[in-house]
Formats: sequence, C-alpha cells, structure tokens
Amino acid sequence: MPEDRLTNSDLEKMVETNDEWIVSRTGIKERRILKGDYGSSYMAEKAAKLVLEKTNTNPEDIDLVICSTITPDYFCPTTSNLVCDLIGAKNAFSYDMMAACSGFLYCLSTGTAFIESGRFKKALLIGVDKMSSIVNYKDRATCIIFGDGAGAVLLEAEEGSPYGIQDMVMRTDGSAFPYLNMKGGGSRVPASHESIDRGDHFIFQEGATVFKTAVTKMADVAAQIMERNKLTGDDVNWLVPHQANMRIIAATAERMGLPMEKVTVNIDKYGNTTNGTIPLCLWDFEKQFKKGDNIVLAAFGGGFTWGSLYLKWAY
Repeated sequence: MPEDRLTNSDLEKMVETNDEWIVSRTGIKERRILKGDYGSSYMAEKAAKLVLEKTNTNPEDIDLVICSTITPDYFCPTTSNLVCDLIGAKNAFSYDMMAACSGFLYCLSTGTAFIESGRFKKALLIGVDKMSSIVNYKDRATCIIFGDGAGAVLLEAEEGSPYGIQDMVMRTDGSAFPYLNMKGGGSRVPASHESIDRGDHFIFQEGATVFKTAVTKMADVAAQIMERNKLTGDDVNWLVPHQANMRIIAATAERMGLPMEKVTVNIDKYGNTTNGTIPLCLWDFEKQFKKGDNIVLAAFGGGFTWGSLYLKWAY
C-alpha cells in the first residue's frame, strides 16, 4: 500500500461531501494514493517481492506472471512484462488481464487452469491498480470510492492435496457498458483535445444501477458456488469479498447465511482498489485463516463482470 492517505476530511475540502455521508453509504474512511511519477508496476513489484520472499521462491522458478489491472503503466509493454523485469522472473511468460473489479478472480481462475494443465509449476498472480490516475477529483460520485494498491499470490501445484482451489463461477454481461466505463484511451476514443475536454479519460459510474446489480449478481454467484459444493453458512469459514461498498458486502454475506464476523473487511482503510481488493484482504486476514478453512471469494465489476471462487486454505 502506498504511504499517502486521502481521508474523508481531505475530500471535504475538494468536493461537496462529508465524512458521515461517505461512511454511511460506502464504509470508507480513507484510501491510499500513490503520488509521484510511478505507475501500477511500482506497487505490483513491491507486492510480488513480498510474496517471493515470504514463500522463499526464486523468481527464476516462476513459469507464469499474470497482472490484472485496468490502469497499466502503458498499453505496450504490458505491466506484467515490466514486473517480470523488475523482480527477475527471467523464465516466465506474462500478460495483463482486464476485467475491472473482477479481474483478480478472473486472473486466479486462469492461473489455476495453467497449473492444472501440468505444464506450469508456479504462477505469480498480481492484482494492482492506480485508480487515482483515472479518477476525476471533482466528481464526488467516484472520487470518494477509489484508492491505489496491489496484492499478489503464488499459485502452485501440490500433488494429492485436498486443499487449494476447488471450484469457480465466472460471468459477464457486456450490455452494461453505459453504467460503468472509461471511454477514453482505447481505439474507439483515442486521446485528443476533445476527449480530454469531455473527461472521457476519467472513470464514469451510474451508482444506483451498479449498486443494484452488484448486490444481486455478487450474492447470486456466491450462493451458487455454495449450492454446487453442498456448503451451508455453517460450513463456510470466511467470505473474502471485493471491497466496493460495505452495503454490497453485507448483502452478500446475508445471502450466504454468514455473520459479519466471517467476512474480511478492510474497505474502511483502503477504499476500492479495484484489482487489489481481494489479494489485499487475503494478506490482511491470513493470520486468522486456519488450514482446511472453507473460503469463498466473490467480486463484481464494470463490464459487467462478476464471479465467485471456492478454496480450502492450505496453510
């Protein structure tokens, strides 16, 4: 996490809002901001090195690096390419993945398939976003929500183990483009004076529609994965949800029959870091996880994209 904090009190000086309004609607008290001439790769490198150090992994043993982000340093080279160079992953192939706030779950499901194929042994999966680079700090509908951050996991095979990733459900609805998007910067709306003047390079969100859909879809897939694996609320030890909005998190937990004591929440400290939220929750709460715990991950993001993943904690 970057060191600089942007508190609700700071935002009160920038747009027409207040701490009580922000906390009651989102649960956010502050968020971290990466200042200076740094891109997402800066945070991704830090997160990746922490994981390699913690697991005593030689970066040259990494086969695959996938970086899920909607704020890449550049379109080319990819952020994952930069990270491989920064951490010394000389024998890996790498690419970026974009699926908005569901990106890390998509990344995790893809990495799992590579490992299950037997052709790859160790995959480094990173969720990172410098959301401050695409947020309009004059738009109170979005600037209160997002922060910057990165998290990473090492995924590897363990023969005969009952632990690890068990099941996943991923969904997409491209017709929802008008409700959550960033129009500028791609081939449809390349950078120009006109696109900049229109604010096309800032993220846009129609909050009411996104909230209503997220509450339903994120809860639906979490409940579906429980049903498929014959899990009840008593069987699930932890829900690790995307940190978009405290009310969405609470609604998902209620649908699953879980008390909030079984839900990882750090949105108050970090805000919505988009691709960073789920790995950051894993990092913050892992000391409370026990070997064999049933953990359900769930996310919803622009696109729309959403999904849920069931794993048994292995440590």
